[in-house]
Amino acid sequence: MNCLLRFTGAMERDSTIDAWLKQQPAELGEIARKWFAEFRGCGDDVRELMHDGCPVACVEDVPFGYVNVFKAHVNVGFFFGAELKDTTGLLEGSGKRMRHVKLKPGRELDSSALIALIDAAHRDVIARL
Repeated sequence: MNCLLRFTGAMERDSTIDAWLKQQPAELGEIARKWFAEFRGCGDDVRELMHDGCPVACVEDVPFGYVNVFKAHVNVGFFFGAELKDTTGLLEGSGKRMRHVKLKPGRELDSSALIALIDAAHRDVIARL
């Protein structure tokens, strides 16, 4: 049996997400906007919603990624991150399923590796559906 977490209310473009992203502190907000745009850019099948106070990217009603802003960093998270191939070691966390990448202003990042994780998460959720 394939049990998937599902959220109601996912839509093509949620204006509350853009408002939330604009309210974030300058540097952290810029990081969050950049990486949520990567989730949005995965394909025409991407839907979004606010859940637990942060933007979430879904395919249909199944979430695959999110961004969240904290005091000194941004998390780019993956709902099935524990199952993603992370050859560069970006993912953090020890939960059964979820993992995240912690981004801090001024800290170098392998952007291509993070883009690859986002793309892999998108492909993974499609396969689960």
